[in-house]
Amino acid sequence: MAGRWLTFDCFGTLIDWRHGIGTTGELLFPGRGDAFLDAYSTLEAEVEEGPFKPYLDVLAETTRRAAQRLSLELKPDDATALVATIPYWRPFADVGAALAELREDGWKLALLTNCDRDIIALTRRRLPVPFDAVVTAEDVSAYKPNPAHFNAFWSIFGSAADVWIHVAQSYFHDIRPTHELGISRIWVNRQGESDDPSLADAVIGGLAELPRAVKTVVRS
Repeated sequence: MAGRWLTFDCFGTLIDWRHGIGTTGELLFPGRGDAFLDAYSTLEAEVEEGPFKPYLDVLAETTRRAAQRLSLELKPDDATALVATIPYWRPFADVGAALAELREDGWKLALLTNCDRDIIALTRRRLPVPFDAVVTAEDVSAYKPNPAHFNAFWSIFGSAADVWIHVAQSYFHDIRPTHELGISRIWVNRQGESDDPSLADAVIGGLAELPRAVKTVVRS
C-alpha cells in the first residue's frame, strides 16, 4: 500500500460540473441555465445535510428546490434530468496531460467523491487516465465536508503512504476540511474565488499547473 498518493475531488476539479449543470438547466428552462446553476450550487449542500441519502436523490431534490426558488415550473419526470446527464459531463481540457504526467512520475491517483458508486463508474469512463482507488459518499454514508472520505482513505491507504496530497476545487467541501485534518492540499481555484488561500499548501488556476505545484508541496 506504500507509495505516493494524489487524491482528487471529481466534480468541479476534473469534470466540468458547472457546464454540466448549466447545460442541463438550459435544456429544462431555456434562457435560465445560468440562474439554475447558481441556485443549484447554493442549495446542494443543504440537501446533503441530515440523514444520508443517495446522490441520485440529492440531484433530484436539489433540482426541485432550485426550480422552486426560481419560480420555474418543473415537470415531475424532469427532476431526474441531472441523473440522466451526469455520465456525459465532460472533463476539463487540462486534465489528461496533467494526470498522465503525474502517473509517469510514479504517483498513484484516487478519487474522493460526493457521489454514488454507479455514477462514478460511468464518469470514470470519461476520465482520460485510470485511477487506483475510489471512495464515494455511498461507501462512507456521508458527504464532504464531513471527514469520512478522508478518514476512510487514510485507514486503507494513507497511513502507509510516503506522501499524500489532496487536490480539489471546492474550498468548502475539500480545502477547509483537509486543512483541519492536517492533510497536504492543493486548491484548484478555477473560479478565482476570494477565500483565504493560506489554508492551502498551494493554489493553482487549473490542472496544467498541478505537476509543478505537487513538486513544490513535496519539497516544502
